[in-house]
Amino acid sequence: MGLVRRARRMLRALDEAYPDAHCELDFNTPLELAVATILSAQCTDKRVNEVTPALFRRYPTAEAYAGADRTELEEMIRSTGFYRNKTASLMGLGAALVEKYDGEVPAELDQLVKLPGIGRKTANVILGNAFDVPGITVDTHFGRLVRRWGWTDLEDAVKVEHAIGELIPRKEWTMLSHRVIFHGRRVCHSRKPACGACLLAKDCPSYGAGPTDHVEAAKLVRGPETPRLLELAGIVDEVPDKTVEQQAAKEPVA
Repeated sequence: MGLVRRARRMLRALDEAYPDAHCELDFNTPLELAVATILSAQCTDKRVNEVTPALFRRYPTAEAYAGADRTELEEMIRSTGFYRNKTASLMGLGAALVEKYDGEVPAELDQLVKLPGIGRKTANVILGNAFDVPGITVDTHFGRLVRRWGWTDLEDAVKVEHAIGELIPRKEWTMLSHRVIFHGRRVCHSRKPACGACLLAKDCPSYGAGPTDHVEAAKLVRGPETPRLLELAGIVDEVPDKTVEQQAAKEPVA
């Protein structure tokens, strides 16, 4: 019960810190989100969002991906990395959707994970953001943070998903995923977390993994939420305004 109370207390703090947290991949339809999520493997969301506008115009339907010219599709997504494998996944996805679901993306986990290019993590992204079906997305940031926070010591993504699902109410799962990922990109970095500027410090068993000096830690915080994050951490008056402005202008770490 102590872990549940601590996890939910930290979740409330994250809710306050990131009220506008969201999927940072641009999309309008479930198919577009599925495609963008496949492209995001080993690639930043920013890069994917630069590629997808032209891609979505060229391939607006599952049928279009199924019948794509492989060389053309590879060239359009080349900058996202692993473009040959991703092209095979996109073409396979299009063909499977046409064959099994009349070209539409299904809204069931067990159906999604059987589609080319879609594992459990991608399926939860699609369910939570395109269909409003709660899901926990265990990406690199999420797994790293929940282990750092002592919510679990498990490494396997599916086991992590189930363990965290026991701590947090189901209705919160999708937004929990967004807020943890936001925090991982903005404050709780992999190599050098901004411990001294973290609003979760009092509940974090890993406090001290990064600099605890407030000014030094504030220099590590990134993104437009910086002023609010420093205020919630109770250190805004200790940090020079110039530092806050500089950090707010920096892109979050992908």
